[in-house]
Amino acid sequence: MKFTVARSELLETLSVVSKGMSARSTLPILSGILITTHGEEITLQSTDLEVSVRRSSPALIEKEGKVVLPGKLLMDIVRNLPEAAVTIETEGEVALVRCQHSSFTVRTLNSADFPKFPAVPVEKSIILPSSILSLMVRQVSRAVSRDETRAVLTGILFVVEGSTVRMVATDSYRLAVSEMSLVQPAGDIQVVVPGKALEEVTRMVTSSEDIKIGVSENQIVFDFSNTTFITRVVEGNFINYRQLIPKESNTAIVVSSEEIISAVRRVSLMALHNTPIKFTINSEDQTLSLSSASQDIGDASEDIMVKIEGNDIDIAFNHTFLIDGLNSAGTQNLRIELQSPLKPGIIKTVGDEGFLYLLMPVRLN
Repeated sequence: MKFTVARSELLETLSVVSKGMSARSTLPILSGILITTHGEEITLQSTDLEVSVRRSSPALIEKEGKVVLPGKLLMDIVRNLPEAAVTIETEGEVALVRCQHSSFTVRTLNSADFPKFPAVPVEKSIILPSSILSLMVRQVSRAVSRDETRAVLTGILFVVEGSTVRMVATDSYRLAVSEMSLVQPAGDIQVVVPGKALEEVTRMVTSSEDIKIGVSENQIVFDFSNTTFITRVVEGNFINYRQLIPKESNTAIVVSSEEIISAVRRVSLMALHNTPIKFTINSEDQTLSLSSASQDIGDASEDIMVKIEGNDIDIAFNHTFLIDGLNSAGTQNLRIELQSPLKPGIIKTVGDEGFLYLLMPVRLN
């Protein structure tokens, strides 16, 4: 096998395909990247048996064939090469990587041991603009659980109902829901997708392309430009999140997102670890007072003018979770709905965007 490809093109392709490599597998072949030549392009593949990634790239093919090279080493080599043409040629059990005056000899892995790329029998599919997918994933990803003992909560519930697309994530302390409307109805889909996989996909795509999402019984396929990304779905039943969302509130605040985010960041400078931020809402003065105190450091407070409907209330939230929710909304104005000091608060977007972030309060001393 022998081919030549632009260094920038090869590096971009390797950066995408490396997302499927296994870093800690006992099978050395899973730390490799399979390179196959055909026609006027090369195709790179990787897998850790849970995630499989394939991407094609144009190249000058002098001799067809296939080879498996250590993925991390190949990435490091290409990343450090000058911006010029890169030639990769196999000779027996080694591959030669050349670029201008640089030359590397790399031991190859047995391509016969590399797992076949999954052929997924897609049952349902939908095409989404990448801008919509990226926004929805960004809005809910901070609420995805990192606790592997509750595997279903490490995923994002992906639902399509007619012309509505919805994503839901929770780690038991907060709940994030993002909802968008489609121009055309797209059938019904309900599946739990690994949160990390969705985040990886949104990092790979450009803002201008569409993504085809196909679902089978236990796998989900993302197709975009010249890339295919396949991952297993998360097994198990996602929680009934609808019953967690309060139907009404006793107090509602409308506030500039920029103003409250800046104020919370300043006040949280005095909030260590689990120190909460307290909300004191005065409907008569139409003010929201934010405060935090750490016994051995000091305290901070700030008042901002807001639009308040309903009753006065004192309530406290974990400052990290609160900032996550405020940042996830991504709109100019926010609506915060509260019931009582011991019941969850809700952050909503004001406008057409359907974003909701439910946050459990911290008990005040």
